[in-house]
Amino acid sequence: MYTTITSNVVSKVTAAAATIRATMESAKSKNPDSYQNILMMRHGDRIDKIDPLWLDTAARPWDPPLVQDGMVRAFQTGQRIRSQIQFPIHRVFVSPFIRCIQTASEVIAALSAVDFDPNATSSKDVTSIDKYKLKVSIEFGLSEMLNSIAIKPEIAPKDGKFDFMISELEAIFPDGMVDHSVDPVYKEMPQWEETVEGCTDRFLSLIKTLADKYPSENLLLVTHGEGVRTTFATFKGVHVYDVEYCGCAELRRQVSSKDGSTKAGDFEVITSLSQCGIKYHSLSTTDQTSA
Repeated sequence: MYTTITSNVVSKVTAAAATIRATMESAKSKNPDSYQNILMMRHGDRIDKIDPLWLDTAARPWDPPLVQDGMVRAFQTGQRIRSQIQFPIHRVFVSPFIRCIQTASEVIAALSAVDFDPNATSSKDVTSIDKYKLKVSIEFGLSEMLNSIAIKPEIAPKDGKFDFMISELEAIFPDGMVDHSVDPVYKEMPQWEETVEGCTDRFLSLIKTLADKYPSENLLLVTHGEGVRTTFATFKGVHVYDVEYCGCAELRRQVSSKDGSTKAGDFEVITSLSQCGIKYHSLSTTDQTSA
């Protein structure tokens, strides 16, 4: 199991971080234009899709956890993000559903491990975590599409209350990484039986709100298939017909700072992550493509 790094290492990391920040600020003053990056990621393999009998005895059938393969896939996706993208992740926002929390926890372990081990397969292989690497927050706006299309009525809670124990979910993340100062965009769960269009608007609005709130930071949003599908389809201008487990939509926009004000351009889709797990075709053709 992972542990936080020792005090002498923390001192070195803190000093190094201060140096990096100073260098970045210096570079920024010389070149006020930079890019903000957003990764929108689906959770890993959920148990009810692997073992349908799980539903028969589940206390929370609407909130399935990951299977072990899902944990491994999430961690290895975090490893791939760390080794392939050309920018650091500063903040992670995550849906309160347990499959997303577990996915985010594995990804965070991979991203913030003090020593990068390409042979590691899960957080259990990580011995030391740099708890200053990034911050994480639970965001209700990243929840599953809340209607009978995504969650069968016989599985959804009868009273419409999903009853997430936020303190228990936050305890799954490494000590010191949860940012309790963050004010969530959505203070509560979206209303049950939201429309597909309403869900689409929710995801797109949330991305912009979070990006505008942290314009100098790169964000990882761990959510559900609909969130990734909506994001990729909208900004790529395509029809998405499948999002694999841990599939990622990678966005970026140009951000300019001048005279104390910040201006941001439009988001564009970047596909530098190999095998990002999104299958789509152009709106003007039936040719199928896999990103």
